[in-house]
Amino acid sequence: MEEDLKTPLPRRFYFRSPAKIRAIVEKVGSFADLQDRQALDYGLETGRGGVWLQLTEEQYKRLKTPR
Repeated sequence: MEEDLKTPLPRRFYFRSPAKIRAIVEKVGSFADLQDRQALDYGLETGRGGVWLQLTEEQYKRLKTPR
């Protein structure tokens, strides 16, 4: 991670299906609590939101490299 700890990736990912987003969230780790699940649901309903990724150094290098 860069010094600012908020480094944007060189590309964005958009998903058309809320179910796909929920599946990804479930796969990478369960929600910490009900509030997290409700926040995700609210974001999906309003079409807004973002996430913080916890990446290994290798994952970060792969995402940082433009394709």
